Amino acid sequence: MSNTNQLAAPQEAAPAVAAIALSEFFDGHPVATFAIDREHVITHWNKACEHLLGWAKAEMVGTSNHGVAFYARERPMLSDLIVNGDALALGKHVRSPVIPGAYEAEDFFPNIGAGGHWLHFTAAPLRDAAGVVVGAIETMRDVTARRVAENALRRAHDNLEHLIEKRTAQLAEANERLEDDIRARRVADAELRQRNLDLTELNDRLSMAQQQLVQSEKLASIGQLAAGVAHEINNPIGYIFSNFGTLQSYLDQLFEMLAAYQAAEASAAPETAAALCAKRESLDLDFLREDIPMLMSESKEGIARVRHIVQDLKDFSRIDANQEWVWANLHSGIDSTLNIVSNEVKYKADVIKQYGAIPEIECLPSQINQVIMNLVVNAAHAIGKQRGKITLSTGVEGENVWIEVADTGSGISRENLSRIFDPFFTTKAVGKGTGLGLSLAYGIVQKHRGRIEVESEAGQGTTFRIVLPVRHTEADTEESSQ
Repeated sequence: MSNTNQLAAPQEAAPAVAAIALSEFFDGHPVATFAIDREHVITHWNKACEHLLGWAKAEMVGTSNHGVAFYARERPMLSDLIVNGDALALGKHVRSPVIPGAYEAEDFFPNIGAGGHWLHFTAAPLRDAAGVVVGAIETMRDVTARRVAENALRRAHDNLEHLIEKRTAQLAEANERLEDDIRARRVADAELRQRNLDLTELNDRLSMAQQQLVQSEKLASIGQLAAGVAHEINNPIGYIFSNFGTLQSYLDQLFEMLAAYQAAEASAAPETAAALCAKRESLDLDFLREDIPMLMSESKEGIARVRHIVQDLKDFSRIDANQEWVWANLHSGIDSTLNIVSNEVKYKADVIKQYGAIPEIECLPSQINQVIMNLVVNAAHAIGKQRGKITLSTGVEGENVWIEVADTGSGISRENLSRIFDPFFTTKAVGKGTGLGLSLAYGIVQKHRGRIEVESEAGQGTTFRIVLPVRHTEADTEESSQ
């Protein structure tokens, strides 16, 4: 009997020792921890819980008031949900990645401490030897500092994002203002370039008008001079022509008389006949009979040439003081122009005329003559050392007439072909050309509501084609004067 009691005493003392050891483990654990049984009664409440929650072990062990330590009123804790096996409620929490069957949660408790605390819960089931849940253990770690740091970091992040958004908005606004400034500057630059182009065009037009005015004044001066010279020369030339006619009749009478004297020599005394024969031979009377008519003819031709040159110069340089449009024969104008520039052409090229049957046209003749002169002189300048040809052709094209000036000169390169009508453009050496001849010609043709075209190939020659309307209208005059 005593042996049995002795054996039973150690068996009964073992659970008590284990309970004391477990209680000491709980109390010494630095993490706040409590445990409940299957009836939700607190069986353990360590010192860390007392320190964290402010509830003494004596007040909590043996009660089911553990929820009051966390909340203002009693409510289930995570350990209660594990004991109850409330899968629906547990599904709202996070499973522990370390402890099987354990769950974790984190929440803020304003009733703990002066300003509240953030706690991280981990609750796990307690099982007996058969694996049956007989309670639960729950630990609490104070993560307030971390959450405060996280919140501070989040606020800093939010402030940074807000600042970034604000700065981004400011940069976007500044960028938009910059783009507006750039657009405004581009518009201003475009307007400035357009104004510059307009001023350049206006300056070119003014320069061309000035050159045309200077050219017109020169031609007017030449025309006035030619008119005065023609008036002064025509009278003595008329006298000379008249006197030449009279002199020719006198010479004819003298030659008749000489012929009579020569016929009478046979009946004269020998001494007289011999003297007359010697005198006739010394004077070479037979040669004089042949040469004097030739000299008279050449002199008359020279006087006629002088009269013709003066008249051509007068016709070429004729300026319509009131810019009056008149009907003119283009062929006569071309002939007068060729006569004026013959000294420029005769040593370099043969001039070929291929005139068609064209009507008179209503124009400013002196200006058309100037166009022809510029084209013919340019053609002569384009011909090299080898003698070439300059061909002038005319014809009819509907209500228009056309004039072509073709040469066998050096031609115009492709890169210069589009610029030949630009003011002041020239391929001649400095001092050899102003670059205004073709530009003025282009302006004159445009003024006549015509067109000027050019075909050229380097080394093969150039052909200019001018097309002019036969009739000039008042509308053309009004537009050309604007």
